[in-house]
Amino acid sequence: MRAKKSYGQHFLHDENICRKIAEAILQLQDYDVLVEVGPGQGAITKYLIHTDRPFYVIESDRDMIAYLNLHLDELSPDQIIAEDFLKVNLEDRFPDQQIALVGNFPYNISSQIVVRTIQYRSRVRHMLGMFQKEMADRILADHGTKAYGSLSVQTAAYFEKYPVLKVSAGAFNPPPKVQSKVIGMQRKAEDPDIDDERIFRMVVRAAFGQRRKMLRNSLKSIPGAEILKEDEIFTKRPEQLSLQDFVIIANTITKHQS
Repeated sequence: MRAKKSYGQHFLHDENICRKIAEAILQLQDYDVLVEVGPGQGAITKYLIHTDRPFYVIESDRDMIAYLNLHLDELSPDQIIAEDFLKVNLEDRFPDQQIALVGNFPYNISSQIVVRTIQYRSRVRHMLGMFQKEMADRILADHGTKAYGSLSVQTAAYFEKYPVLKVSAGAFNPPPKVQSKVIGMQRKAEDPDIDDERIFRMVVRAAFGQRRKMLRNSLKSIPGAEILKEDEIFTKRPEQLSLQDFVIIANTITKHQS
């Protein structure tokens, strides 16, 4: 079974890494159902099957599904959700259940998986996954650092984040041209006091869309942002702003628009 570039597949074959990922997610307690995204050939799956919670895998590649059915007898067909994770409605699929997501995420859609996790945060209690190291560092980054960006802020609004382990290219087949990192995210007990999440996302994305510019330039296209033109914060660049700074800016603009 060859990896498909169109699916961004790099099969994890280092058993030690597979075990560590499984152990890291299985040691968590406060969730109802475990969901693996993109199980591929089942390298991590085989360590998750015997969990005492309901367990499902979401896989859109029909060849991979056939492989799992053939080689992983302990995984029943009912546990395989043959869909694109980015199109699965987690609210409908797992009503009234708290989910722990885990996976060796395809690098070409890893940022979209994170955005989807934020979107369904009322369902997703935990997320633990493999990312390209650069992407993982962006998610984990704090303000004032070079890696700090839009995903850093958006994830920090709703999740506590932590590194799990580094993974070399040799742990995969075929080996990617980059290093990898497994990171975890745990939903915060409470959301921040954001008046309008749409405006918050708009502000964060606009700011980092022109990250070398001061906010007075990057945010000028957002209606209501002119209320801040005399504020010192408008002379700063996005990497200088904390999560709370972005919340204050977004809430100020929201109030000015109403």
